Amino acid sequence: MLCPMLSLGFLVLLPFTVAFNPIGGKGQTHVNIMERAVMMKITEVCREVAKAEGRDFNILGESLEELLQACLGRDKAGEVSAVAFKTALDQIYRQNGLVDSLFASSEAHHFHSEAFVEGRNLITVGVATVKANVQKENFQVAREALGRVSHTLQDFYSHSNWVELGHRTPYMNLLRPDYSIGPVAGEGEATCSNCEKEPCPNSILPTILQEKKLTSGYLSVTSSFKPAGKCSHGGPSDKTSNQRPRGGIHKDEPGLQSWELHTAAVDVAIAATLDLLEDIRAVAGDVDFLQLMGITRSSLLCFVIDTTGSMSDDIAEAKRVAISIIDSKKGTQDEPSAYILVPFNDPEFGPAIRTTDAEVIKTKISNLSATGGGDEPEMCFSGLKLALTTAPQSSSIFVFTDASAKDTHLEATVKALMQSTRSTVSFFITNPGLSWRRRRDTQRSTAFQLYQELAQASGGQAIKVSKEMLPQATDIIVDSTTSTLVVTLLQCVRSGGTTETFTFLADPSVRDMMIYITGNSFSFILQNPSGVSQSSQVPEGPLGTIQSVGNLYRVRMKHQAGLWKMEINSRQPYTLKVMGQSSTAFMYDFVEAFGGPHPGFVVIESRPQAEREAKLLVKVTGKQGPDFLNVTEVSLEEASGSGEVKGTVEDLGHGQYLVSVDRVPKGQMVLLLKGLDKNTSSLFQRQSSTQLTVSKLTIMAQANRTLEPGTPVSLPFTVTISGTGGTCTVRADDDRGFVQSFTDSLTLVNGSAQGSVELRPPANTPSGTDITLTITAESPDKSDSNYAVLRLSVVAKVTDLSPPACHIVSVRDNCSHNCSLSTWELSANITDGNGTGVRSVSSRPGDGVLNSTSSVGEGGVNVTQVLYRASCCSPNVEIIAVDGVGNVGTCFHSVSRLPTTAPLSGSPPLTASLSLGLYVLLLYFSQKAQ
Repeated sequence: MLCPMLSLGFLVLLPFTVAFNPIGGKGQTHVNIMERAVMMKITEVCREVAKAEGRDFNILGESLEELLQACLGRDKAGEVSAVAFKTALDQIYRQNGLVDSLFASSEAHHFHSEAFVEGRNLITVGVATVKANVQKENFQVAREALGRVSHTLQDFYSHSNWVELGHRTPYMNLLRPDYSIGPVAGEGEATCSNCEKEPCPNSILPTILQEKKLTSGYLSVTSSFKPAGKCSHGGPSDKTSNQRPRGGIHKDEPGLQSWELHTAAVDVAIAATLDLLEDIRAVAGDVDFLQLMGITRSSLLCFVIDTTGSMSDDIAEAKRVAISIIDSKKGTQDEPSAYILVPFNDPEFGPAIRTTDAEVIKTKISNLSATGGGDEPEMCFSGLKLALTTAPQSSSIFVFTDASAKDTHLEATVKALMQSTRSTVSFFITNPGLSWRRRRDTQRSTAFQLYQELAQASGGQAIKVSKEMLPQATDIIVDSTTSTLVVTLLQCVRSGGTTETFTFLADPSVRDMMIYITGNSFSFILQNPSGVSQSSQVPEGPLGTIQSVGNLYRVRMKHQAGLWKMEINSRQPYTLKVMGQSSTAFMYDFVEAFGGPHPGFVVIESRPQAEREAKLLVKVTGKQGPDFLNVTEVSLEEASGSGEVKGTVEDLGHGQYLVSVDRVPKGQMVLLLKGLDKNTSSLFQRQSSTQLTVSKLTIMAQANRTLEPGTPVSLPFTVTISGTGGTCTVRADDDRGFVQSFTDSLTLVNGSAQGSVELRPPANTPSGTDITLTITAESPDKSDSNYAVLRLSVVAKVTDLSPPACHIVSVRDNCSHNCSLSTWELSANITDGNGTGVRSVSSRPGDGVLNSTSSVGEGGVNVTQVLYRASCCSPNVEIIAVDGVGNVGTCFHSVSRLPTTAPLSGSPPLTASLSLGLYVLLLYFSQKAQ
């Protein structure tokens, strides 16, 4: 059954049937459970942030797009795209669903076979990983870890007997590793009675229920063995369920258990996920929590700059451009969400400097200087690789250099990272005579051709200009970096020698349209939907302004909705790209089916296989939400030709489409999407910004663990190839230098072979350090390659498991009937015992003023003294303390109640202890009241 649209305004009115299944499973999914909790928590946080900023929080519709607009501030943000928001949430949801595919046989990941201690340990490590990476602003790694840990947390309520024991609130001990996991049925203790016929809702033995012991079902898809008397998981794929006691106790969907138990498991799983999100929010703070959820109004600005001696003029221009953009966009809706700077020289490159502070990046850029070297080959690809692993998905990266790349052995790694992150890379090359011959590939005789191929593959530009013309060329950065609204209408690569006519559709939502053509010795005629034409010889005409700089032509168009035409005559190769700004956009992934106890679809993270049928999951987004958009056609188009393969489109509802193609064409291609905007009754078309590549190779690797400082790890991978075997060449690169060795050559037996990568983070590696590991494999005939990109995290073993403790020293109030004329105050002492120390103290809601100071108390214990003052119109406060490793404790006080003195419990906040139905009601009526 398809999942209903999440209504942010009317959550309580929706049907509430969810199954604990992966993407594409029967009924609803784990992903839907996660989505419910995420949307509720985002709404709560956005409302509190808006209140603190003194603005309204009004959601005018039911879509994610409306939530994003309301959260950023309708007047403050202007029009925004939801692509980054949805991409970030997909990173969470995807990893949640992947647990059923990657860890199907792991008892701990699913709380099977009474693996309660092991499952809780996974949660402890997973939560620590999320918190450590959020504090380092490694948001993608944190999202992926959040998705995985939430799946295990949710499975506890479906696979254990928690709700059969009568509980309707989350089990706090799962998120409190300093507490005992509780009484668990003994190893030889019977837990279930035999189920004579399904459904069988009361199979757990009365003694287990009376003694409040935890148990869970055993599951195997290969063997019927289970310990005598133990419960089975159940279901058609569980062979243990046919052995006495027969049946099963899972509540993944209605069937074996009653509807009431299934619904209770769903409710508590969502409430527990809310607790988890609140725990992470307390560590991150509201701003970083919303960034973790992908809420941003603008894109990131990233420079990779050659700092060798011959680049002095270029560096000066890069400084001017960067500082000019920063100053012009500061305080506007297009202010970059973050800045990245990666310098490179020879042999040095980096470090990557990332900051959200405009003044910090301006200082870093101003301090760049050109030293050493000349126009000899430099470490360009090393710098670019570092930028690709530092920047988030779908970033625009700008490389300034006047020399060839010395480190061309990283070419395959760079290509893999560009395609994996779908980032756009543009090169500004200020040495038109650049022609250093690459020793490995004599067919591509110039370095410029290599840069050009990389730019084309990513959807960027390779701009070859003199140093004097660089200021004009850098205007392209202003066009495409500071808005999340940039979309591609058309892009292609041509070898030249003929005249060709291209068409592209501009819908009413598109503005600021641009045409970019890179090449030499060409001419063109542009025609608008009304039939008016302008040639390339007319710089200022009825259709726009044409600017030529080096090998780049840029046409700034006067918008008109309808079908445009462009006729290009060229004797040499060229690229064409048509872009605009619009909130109507799309995302896509290749997917494949998987089996097991919970079958579904899993996303293919690398290149799809050539000449085979394939499926894609496509999602659209628009200003008023996806329900106002209808996708009518999806096809794979050759990037350098006119061939196409059209797909069969299946509407899954709410902007999601499953697209099936009979075969994936060879070579470079782009994804073309066409549809109808129901709101304006207009047709639209969009293309993928980066080119797609296929392969006959497949690399399988799993990032299935968190690394510890100083501890070596062996990560296995498998390479398979369709067709004949042979010997593949393998390379493994990471962005931290943690790779010690790897299997560099694999002889494929029956088309498959296994290798490994050995990593060792240094003992002093800080917790929260992220690693991007890229494994590339080249076919025996060197004509094909594929990749696997893994994002890992280093987290020190957590030994401090207890949250800080609190003692309320005094409460003073003179509250009267007129609350606006009176105030109250609270003082408290917070300590962390023998732990890692109090890192931060905050209060919620943010109506009062909190001050804190640290001192040394009796016995040398560090004490954080807190003083909180607020108006009597704000009678409630929750003090939140976070220690050095992210343990969170909270205490609550209200002047409307009798004063209390209590230890900081570390329990979930007040709302998390409510039943889900009551919480949803409170959320709904608080929205209505405001």
